[in-house]
Amino acid sequence: MKKILIGILFFGTLGLKAQYGSLNAILDRLEARRGINQNLESVNIDNKKFVFIKDETDHTERDFIVIKGNNATYVEVFDDKATGESSSNVFTGDIVRKKNIVSLRADVLEGKKIPMPVTKTLLLTKQDNILYLIDVNTRDRWIDEESYSKKAK
Repeated sequence: MKKILIGILFFGTLGLKAQYGSLNAILDRLEARRGINQNLESVNIDNKKFVFIKDETDHTERDFIVIKGNNATYVEVFDDKATGESSSNVFTGDIVRKKNIVSLRADVLEGKKIPMPVTKTLLLTKQDNILYLIDVNTRDRWIDEESYSKKAK
């Protein structure tokens, strides 16, 4: 009886290991398709401008991230649909990049230090030769302005 039980456990483990291999291959393909498993360390994001546009019922929000070396500028522009007026906030700060993760910390609002900095953790991805920054927390997608300008032409 012990031999039969040990045999079932042994062959059951081999079956699980084979299933793990196929599941792992499927997950690798899905991650590559979504841009998670890419090696973009060699991609230069210096002097890049990324754009995010959000259209709400009462206003339109346009956000920009401009990266210059280790410094970054984060701009929020709000367009009120009812009055047609625009207002903006210009934050400056720094970025830290490790592999495909870009961390933005903007602690200066229009020349004045603020107590609660604006922080963003972004994942650098590339799909169809277009660079994106995907916000890890909100899943918002920031597109490289050069890529967007090329598509518009």
